[in-house]
Amino acid sequence: MIFDANDKKLLHYLQEDSKQTNKELASKLHLSVTAVYERIKKLEKEGFIEKYVALINKDKIGKSFVVFCHIKLMQHTQDYVIKFEREVAKLDEVLECYHLSGDYDYLLKVLVENMTAFRAFMVTKLTNISHISSTHSMFVINEVKHTTGIRI
Repeated sequence: MIFDANDKKLLHYLQEDSKQTNKELASKLHLSVTAVYERIKKLEKEGFIEKYVALINKDKIGKSFVVFCHIKLMQHTQDYVIKFEREVAKLDEVLECYHLSGDYDYLLKVLVENMTAFRAFMVTKLTNISHISSTHSMFVINEVKHTTGIRI
């Protein structure tokens, strides 16, 4: 696939607002509506565009307490890693989970209503996952930058 400057611009515009019409995008890119449609379909087919989502305002739904939680496993066996990853993927409060190098094995981004809800999450859900050796949690004071857009 040839990936050109118009594809980059198109991805930029779609990341800003994916609800723009092909007509609006065609005007910005100085292309025909059909050309924009074909480019979008090509980008979807080639996997550059994975899906379209709505970004929810967490304050409006009462879930603005963000916690980053480091997790250390007891052992690094394949069984422990697979079981932990399978279990943590089931937790609705966990928005993101990364397997890391360094002092801790995983970093979780957790979103809940408040400190009470986070404690309940820790006590009833997270610490019930076997093979966790320790946790270290950090609470967000202020969100300085948050973006979903990737510069291309």
